[in-house]
Order: sequence, then structure tokens, then C-alpha cells
Amino acid sequence: MSRNLNKILNYSLLKICLIPIMLWIISSLVFILLRVAPGDPVDAILGSGADDVSREFLRNKLGLNEPLINQYFSYIKNILHLDFGQSLSTQEPVLNIILKSLPASLELGFFSILSAALIGFPLGLIGLKNRGKKTDYIARILGIATYAIPPFWGAMLAQLLFSVFFNISPIGGRFPIFQQQPQITGFLVLDSILSNNIIALKDSLYHLALPSITLGFLLSGIFTRSLRVNLGKTLKSDYVDAALCRGISRGKIFLNHALPNALLPIVTISGLTMASLAGGALLFEVTFSWPGIALRLHEAISQRDYTLVQGIVIFTSMLIVSLNLLVDILIAYLDPRIEY
Repeated sequence: MSRNLNKILNYSLLKICLIPIMLWIISSLVFILLRVAPGDPVDAILGSGADDVSREFLRNKLGLNEPLINQYFSYIKNILHLDFGQSLSTQEPVLNIILKSLPASLELGFFSILSAALIGFPLGLIGLKNRGKKTDYIARILGIATYAIPPFWGAMLAQLLFSVFFNISPIGGRFPIFQQQPQITGFLVLDSILSNNIIALKDSLYHLALPSITLGFLLSGIFTRSLRVNLGKTLKSDYVDAALCRGISRGKIFLNHALPNALLPIVTISGLTMASLAGGALLFEVTFSWPGIALRLHEAISQRDYTLVQGIVIFTSMLIVSLNLLVDILIAYLDPRIEY
């Protein structure tokens, strides 16, 4: 056990050493792409009708007249101090905007993955149990179809069906506009429970239900296929046959051996999906007007807000890299067979 823990520790240290290099490459690419993109942030702030004196004053204030290499080194130096600057459009610290928006994305991501598991696992088990039958083909078709549907199209379809036709769900937003939100952690469901506010809990779940179930349904195909394939391979393995020969019941083999081994790849999928949803569900959050970090990124791009775009991309990159590291360590701990 100690030898395995030493291997995990060495592997983790290697991964941690690679993180700064990956983040430097990402941050440099973001800096370059934003500078070569068309448009001027001064126009986004002052408008195209501003006079030259105002435009020049703002450019000097923002440091846009500095040589590009000076801007780059100043940019990297600030990142090392976790100083992402101020938003060009709101003059609010970028880190504050990110930290206020992140809980909404993480909450949506968590409940979406939970929905995906609750939908995808039963479909995978049904398909495996009825291999080659009609129910298996139906489960496989559903798994492929949900994975193939673009998230923004699925979001609009869900809004049209459940918010417009049946009128059983709000069309967007995270909470009623004219109602006071509980403010403790930023996670509305958790905050409602902690503050013992039943009305707020009901409203937050009411607004969360449609986007999380819709996104969960679209992600469920990954879980369906992964569980079906991995569990099928596990049940055909030699150690399962050996356990059957020793008289161990199929139920115990399934629960104690086959299912845990089949779930290991799904741990990886869940972790990486959660990380990507924190900043990658851009069009989905825009469609549902969900005030998460992806919606803030969309607004920042539209307003040519360099500092906010840079901050969001770098912060979400840190999040994704960190979660990827945690998932790798967790898998290495759960499966001692993994070699490094």
C-alpha cells in the first residue's frame, strides 16, 4: 500500500510541475488571440462616436499604448499574483466577477451530471441485460441521439416544449427577479437549505430543474455507452468466471466486483465533464439566461472586454487542469493496477 501511495505521490508531483507550463501556454495564446482579433475595446467602452482626446486618454489609462511586449510581461506578472485586473466595461475586479458567477455554473454542472447518471445508468443496464433485443437497440439509439444533439438546440427545444407549450417551467433565469436570494455560499440550493428558507429552495429548484435535466439528458448518452461497454467487458473477464466457479452468487459478483470496476472510467468522465461545464456550456447558459461563468464570458466577448475574457479563460483553465489532476489521482488510488 505504501509503495502504491509513493507512486501516486510521485505521479501527482509530476502533474503539478506540468500545470504552470500548460497555464503559461494557454494564457499566452489568449493574450495573442485577443490582440489580433478585430475591434477595439475603447470603442466598446466609449462608443464609435467618442472624440480623439477621450479615446487617447482611455487608451493610456488602460495601457493599450504600451509596446505589446510590455503589455505581455505586465499581464503575466499580474496572473502570477492572481490579479486579473478590472473589467473594462464595469470597472469591477475580474476575480470578483468570476467568483460571483462560478457557483451558478458549478451548481448547474453538478445537477446536470446527477441527472445524466440517473438517466444514463438505467439505460445502460437495460441495454446490457437485454443485449441484442429491441430494448437494447432503443437504449443504444437514445444514447447516440442524446450525444449528437447540440446543447443550444436541445435547450431551445426544451424551452419551447416545457416553457411555452406546457408552461410548467420558467423559460430562463436562476431565481425570481423580485425575490431576495439567500446569500451564503453562492450555491442557491445549498444556501436555501442552510438558511432554512423553504420558499427559496422551491424557487431555486424550480428554475434549476429544466436546464439541469435538459443538459443531463443530453449528457446521458456518454454514461449509457460507457457503462454498457465497460460493464459488458468486466462481466466477460476471467476473474468473474473464477468467482462463479467458486460458488459466489451473480448478485454479489455484480455488486462487489463487476460494477465497481466498470464505474472507474465513469469517474473520469464525470470529473472532466464537470470541469468542462464550469466554463464550456456557453451557448447553453446563454439560451437559459443562466448567470454562470459561461454567460459572463459571452458578454465579455461581445463587449470586447479583454481583461474579463482573459481572466475567465485562465481561471477556467486552472479549474479544468486542477480537476483533471484530482481525477487522475483518484483513479490511481481506486485502481492499483494503473502503472505510471
